[in-house]
Amino acid sequence: MAFRETCAMEERIKMLSDYDTGAYSVTELSALYGVSRETFYAWRNRRASGDPCWFQERSHAPMTQPLRTGSALVERIEAMRRRFPYFGPKKIRARLRIEAPDEVWPAASTIGDILTRAGLVEPVHRRRRPIDQGRHETPPLEVNSEWCIDFKGWFRTRDGQRVDPLTVTDNASRYLLQVQIVRPNQAEVKPVLERLFNEFGLPVSMRSDNGAPFGSTGAGGLSRVSIWLLKLGVDPHYGRPAKPQDNGRHERMHRTLKEQTTRPPAATAGEQQARFDDFRRHFNEERPHESLDQTPPAKVWSASDRPMPGKVEDPWYDSDHEVRRVRTSGDIKWRGEHVFIGEALAGEVVGLTERDQGRYVVSFSHRALGVIDPTKAFHRFAPPRARRGETVETNQE
Repeated sequence: MAFRETCAMEERIKMLSDYDTGAYSVTELSALYGVSRETFYAWRNRRASGDPCWFQERSHAPMTQPLRTGSALVERIEAMRRRFPYFGPKKIRARLRIEAPDEVWPAASTIGDILTRAGLVEPVHRRRRPIDQGRHETPPLEVNSEWCIDFKGWFRTRDGQRVDPLTVTDNASRYLLQVQIVRPNQAEVKPVLERLFNEFGLPVSMRSDNGAPFGSTGAGGLSRVSIWLLKLGVDPHYGRPAKPQDNGRHERMHRTLKEQTTRPPAATAGEQQARFDDFRRHFNEERPHESLDQTPPAKVWSASDRPMPGKVEDPWYDSDHEVRRVRTSGDIKWRGEHVFIGEALAGEVVGLTERDQGRYVVSFSHRALGVIDPTKAFHRFAPPRARRGETVETNQE
């Protein structure tokens, strides 16, 4: 028993003993022992009740807890956590409501307390985030209006093999279309996208970072992959350099993917791919998503109504454009001179339109690449960059 509590009990016994002498009034004893008259009477009544331990503190916990979660529900909550060890209280509650909608489940905070008492959660030390004073992003409003593509950071399986997971999601529904181990180059990424487009149709746009094979430092930031996307009618969107928050939803999925499939890595690349396949099914069909009102992405997502074309055509340019085909060396013939545009555009058709005297804007499809000045020098444009929902002017001058 704590020393302070022992002293308090001795004070109560002495206070009532002094009262029994008749030498002190209640007011004098209350002032002498630093308690209120109400407290004095409470202890006097406790002693008069005949309780041999009247001088000890009693628990203030209620005698009954009519709202306490029943043991049967507690067992089902704990079983759900063991079944889905990466689910927090909100997702566990959502999953329980899906499987037993007629049951009255406790609040997420109560579920958290139950899991803590059962030793099924570990405390998480979170950083305090700075106050956001920037502009808010406006997410796409429709499924398939924007897909996100990226490589989760590479790692090695236990046999030493390097693994580069390519991931593709639908930005609106969070649906995970693919997690596949491929090399980060155009030759292996393009076939993956071709399979997705043939199976699920075309998105309106595709968001990625600026690195290869999605972007480049060349004209308009285009790579062979993004040029192919433009020919399909899919608009490449790029985040700002060193700003992963511009693709924050996809990056958040990567964190979950890493936690559930790579700690520790699998023994081989084949086993690691099997983990990715299982995770994709779990993420889409079982894992409730808070931003979707605790609904799994598969309940929200649907395939695109834009089919993959049987033949990929060259871009069309109106009569205001002069048309040139880029040579294998990356240049075009223009007014008697060879003007270098970019090797990524080799074999592609570009359009040139005059903006003012002697200055011509070079475009591929609707994407402006740069301007040719009167000296026949080409000045390339950087890719248009905006956060989601902001309008981008693609015809730069």
